Amino acid sequence: MAEICCEETKSTPPASASAITALARGRPRVEMAVAEAACRSSSSSTPAADEGAGGGGGASATRCGKRRRVACAAPVRSCQRSRTTSGFGSTWWWPRYGVTSVCGLRREMEDAVSIRPDFLRGAADPSSGKHHFYGVFDGHGCCHVARMCQDRMHALVADEYKKAGSGNSATAAAAEPAWEEVMKKVFARMDGEAATRAASRSSNGSIACRCELQKPTRCDHAGSTAVVAVVSPTSVVVANAGDSRAVLSRAGVPVPLSVDHKPDRQDELERIQEAGGRVIYWDGARVLGVLAMSRAIGDGYLKPFVTAEPEVAVTERTDDDECLILASDGLWDVVTNEMACDVVRACFRSNGPPSPPAARPNGVLPPPAAGAGREGDDGAASPVKGVDKADSDRACSEAALLLAKLALARRSTDNVSVVVVDLRRRC
Repeated sequence: MAEICCEETKSTPPASASAITALARGRPRVEMAVAEAACRSSSSSTPAADEGAGGGGGASATRCGKRRRVACAAPVRSCQRSRTTSGFGSTWWWPRYGVTSVCGLRREMEDAVSIRPDFLRGAADPSSGKHHFYGVFDGHGCCHVARMCQDRMHALVADEYKKAGSGNSATAAAAEPAWEEVMKKVFARMDGEAATRAASRSSNGSIACRCELQKPTRCDHAGSTAVVAVVSPTSVVVANAGDSRAVLSRAGVPVPLSVDHKPDRQDELERIQEAGGRVIYWDGARVLGVLAMSRAIGDGYLKPFVTAEPEVAVTERTDDDECLILASDGLWDVVTNEMACDVVRACFRSNGPPSPPAARPNGVLPPPAAGAGREGDDGAASPVKGVDKADSDRACSEAALLLAKLALARRSTDNVSVVVVDLRRRC
């Protein structure tokens, strides 16, 4: 599979601003629109990129007849990086990533993706380094809850992070909040905002969404899964509610950072039954025979059987970390964790090797040598030959696109959204 994907990679042109490339391979025809977000690194604004159904500044995908439209967004690039602090594990380490969203066989695009580099600027201790937010939201019933999560989730995380850290001591170790409590409060607030929106729209005569046109008095019959990751130089924090998934590739082995919330999962089944609900098998296990997941944001009509409380995992970074994959169930329904990680590693191999272990003993890069190494992000020479930033960008974008194409080839019937983050050591 990895070799097949590599061959497809060689035929895929690199992403560029406002470029639209048509790829035709039999039927159905696949059209890919590639859009690259502009660079934002000024101190007065935080760089951000949103991908999803109609999201601000992001690529969107719709289906017309027998055509599938694929939207692939290239990662936002940092304009400035310190020559001596650009290595992994440093204060200003900046990850590379690729994003792809595919409407697939669905009539509507209900997925949304949010990418917010350095989203804790001003809220986190500068000595703890940059924190980057990645989120994949798979809507159902309508896309408006997923779009709300896309627009608001990162801001709620930043707010709760600031509140949790304000009561701690001034030391960096103590200032880091308990991420599990932060994420649970964030998901509860997001669920509350979705419920408030549903209540206000149900009593309002105006129509602002297609779901209101179909069922204007039932705006709470929509929801969204949410899998979000906060990546820092030392850890990866993942919070999940629903059947979207996060997987870490470490030393060639896939490490699941989330577990799908399916109604027939033993602990979820017991929780639903204790709350007075039932799991009915109607085209698969469903809560009350309706929803195929047991946790989600929104879906007020299924409370308390469907809860928004996330499961949170905090994972320390290691030298063996390769990539982080966030994706909706449109990918995971037809692609295994092992296969997804294999595709990403194949793209990494075809776009330059990582720094050799001998070049970074104990995970620490040696001090810069005059005139040695590869060109850095600020135009200066980096000390050790490692993963070039352009190679990393290209590898992540190609990997995300190939995973989406693989899901379509394996007959996925859902929207597919994929985020690939490069976690390898680099100069």
